[in-house]
Amino acid sequence: MFKDKMILKFAAGKGGDGIIAWKREKYLPKGGPYGGCGGYGGSIILEVDEHLISLEKFFYKKKIKAENAQPGGANNKTGRNGQDLIIKVPLGTIIKENGNILFEFTQKDQKFLLCKGGKPGKGNYYYRSSTNQAPNICTMGEDGEEKEIELDLKIIADIGLVGFPNAGKSTLMSKLTNNKVKIASYPFTTLFPNIGKIQFEDFSYAFLADIPGIIKDAHLNKGLGLNFLKHIERTSILLFVIDLSAEDPINDFEILENEINSFNPEILKKPKIIALNKIDLSDTQENIKTFKKAFPTYKNSILEISADQSVNLDLLLNSLFSILNSSSLEKRKVESCINS
Repeated sequence: MFKDKMILKFAAGKGGDGIIAWKREKYLPKGGPYGGCGGYGGSIILEVDEHLISLEKFFYKKKIKAENAQPGGANNKTGRNGQDLIIKVPLGTIIKENGNILFEFTQKDQKFLLCKGGKPGKGNYYYRSSTNQAPNICTMGEDGEEKEIELDLKIIADIGLVGFPNAGKSTLMSKLTNNKVKIASYPFTTLFPNIGKIQFEDFSYAFLADIPGIIKDAHLNKGLGLNFLKHIERTSILLFVIDLSAEDPINDFEILENEINSFNPEILKKPKIIALNKIDLSDTQENIKTFKKAFPTYKNSILEISADQSVNLDLLLNSLFSILNSSSLEKRKVESCINS
C-alpha cells in the first residue's frame, strides 16, 4: 500500500512533577527540604531511513506520543527523563503544519526535532534559600509540545521514468535495475512509484523511479493525476519512454510535455532522454523517422530501444551515465563495493 501523504498528531512526553519531601535522619529533626525535581519529557525526533519509499507504516496510526518523564523523589532524587522517540521517514518527506513547511528531508542522515519534551517541575529542595529554609512548594511538569502534522512525500531519485501506461516503463525498469515489477498490458499496471537502483560499471549507482499514471489532463487530477506528478519534481533526469507502436507517438510525447509543463514548467528544464521503445515490432521505422523530424531540437536526446528484447539498453545506460557525470549531480559510490 503506497502512501505519500498522511496527517498525524504528535505529542512529546510530559515533564515529571516536582515533589515536596523532607530530610528525615536521626538527630536531624529539622533536616530541611529534600524533594527532587522531575525529569524531562521525551521528545519526538524525525530522521531519514533510505530504505523507506512510502509512508504506509503510519496508515493505522492516529497519534504518536513520546514517553512521559518520572516525577522527582525523596532524598532530592531527580526523576528519570522520558525516552526520546525516533521516527524514521523516507528521504524526500516534507513536514508541514497548517500548510507551512517546517522541514524537508532532502539528504540522508538529516534529523529534525518535531516536538520538544516538557520541562520538569521543581521539587521543594530547589526553592530553599537563606530566607526560606523550609519551602513547602513544588511545581508540576510541563506538557510536551503537541502538533498536527502533514507528512508529504516527494520521492527523490536521479532518473524519473515518464510515459503513458503500456509504454514499456515497467519492462525497462526491470531490465535496468533487475527489479521485479508488475508488468501487464492494461492501463495503470503501476499504481504507485517504483524505485530501483542502476549499477554502473565503475560501481557508481543511480536511483530510477517509475512515475505512473500520466495521461492527458493529469495536471487536472485525471487518472492518477496529481497523486504522482509531484514525484517528478525531485528527479534530476527525465527519461521519456514513447511507445512506437502507439497510434500517434508524436502526440503522446506532446501530451506528456504539456502535462508536466502545466504542472510545473521548471521540470522540463531538467536534462532529458527520449527512449523510442518497441523497435523490435514491425512497422515502427516510419514512426521513428516521423518522430525525429517532428522534434529536431531533441535529435541528440533520442534513443531507439527495445526494453523487451534488451536492444540498445547499453547505449541508454551510457547516456544516463554521461549526464550524471557531466552535470552537477553528485555521483555516488557503492560503499565497500570492493570489499563486499
